[in-house]
Amino acid sequence: MAQKKQNNDWKERLNIVYSTNPDFHYETEQEEEPTTLPPAQQRLRIQLDRRNRNGKTVTLITGFIGTSDDLKALAKLLKNKCGIGGSAKDDEIILQGDFREKAGEILRKEGYGVKFR
Repeated sequence: MAQKKQNNDWKERLNIVYSTNPDFHYETEQEEEPTTLPPAQQRLRIQLDRRNRNGKTVTLITGFIGTSDDLKALAKLLKNKCGIGGSAKDDEIILQGDFREKAGEILRKEGYGVKFR
């Protein structure tokens, strides 16, 4: 019978000095991503932003509560429907240009609560 190979990566055990127990399993603390709320319970804020962007205008959508995969999927939907570029990171969706009204309409059709700032 073959034994499972243990993951013996030293980077995962940086703060553990030594253990004499051969069956000791090093536990790592991993952040849990919040579960994605249904669109009806989400309240997204849409605003125009020019700070730290060399004078270029972007539409900033914040307030999404959920996993990063769902955030990226929502950003992809908005980018495709608006026909523009953008990104999804740090719990924000950034759309290139002033697309507040169009993004608000799309989000309302998807069932999200929208608030303009």
